[in-house]
Order: sequence, then C-alpha cells, then structure tokens
Amino acid sequence: MLDLLRNNKVVAGILAFIRIYLGYQFIHAGYGKITSGAFDASGFLQGAIANSTGDHPAVQGWWATFLEHVALPNADLFTFLVQWGELLVGIALILGLFTSFATLMGMVMNFAFLFSGTVSTNGQMILLAIFVIVAGANAGKFGLDRYAIPYIKNQFNNRKNKHKKETAIA
Repeated sequence: MLDLLRNNKVVAGILAFIRIYLGYQFIHAGYGKITSGAFDASGFLQGAIANSTGDHPAVQGWWATFLEHVALPNADLFTFLVQWGELLVGIALILGLFTSFATLMGMVMNFAFLFSGTVSTNGQMILLAIFVIVAGANAGKFGLDRYAIPYIKNQFNNRKNKHKKETAIA
C-alpha cells in the first residue's frame, strides 16, 4: 500500500486532485480573511478560551492556557499568521510546490482550529492531508515539486561537494 501511494502515477494524479482541493480550501479561507479586512483572531481566541469551561468543555484546559497566555496577547501576530498562512499554504498546494511542507503547515492550522473547538471541515482536511503527507514526493509529481526538489537537492549536493574539496585542500 505504501509503495502504491509513493510510486504509482495514477495515484499521483489522484493525489494532485486532493492537493488542489485542499489548496483551494486554504486559498478561499485565507483570501476571504485578507480582503474582508474584518478578520481579527482575538474574537476567535476569546471564544475558544470561553469554551474551555463547564461540564463538557469543547476546548482542553492546556490548549486554553496556551491561547490565553500566548496567542491572545499576540492576537495581531496570530491574525497575520492565520490569514497569510492559509493563503500561502493554498497557493503552494495548488502549484505543488514544497507540497509536504505546505501540507504539514496546513495540518498544523487545522489541528489548531480543532483544538480551539471549531469542527467545520478541519477533520476532513486533516484526513486528506494524511494521504498527501504519506505519499511524499508522489503527491507533488504533477506540480512544481517535480522541478524544484531535484534542483534544491542538486544545489545542496554541489555545496556539500565544494565544501569537501575545500576541506581536503586545506
């Protein structure tokens, strides 16, 4: 099964569809937040903190502590990170550029939303993202990763070889 996910061209096409779907969802969410000018994470954070009390809290206490003491005092930073993070993750996924990293960052955001008591499509997006992550490079085969990853590996190997030569000469 793992070999199928990581090497099959048909699966790469299916993964491209999943990747583009996830990318669209992130772009749609991020662009809407940026262009509306009305998004402010502090209201969301305060709501999540409020949902951490009662008989059956939707938000765990440890997460509410993080939100209250780290995120809320830095709400402007989190506002920026959420809206631009969603947009950039979406663009990267649609283009198939740094697919594994973009998917991982998208999963981090989705888990943060789930931890904060928001259900929406986050669980579905995490489930689809798991397939993209497990597939590794095959998920970006029909995207810019096909060119970017070998280029970066080549540049890294060139620098490593150059350093070895310089060290051998010295």
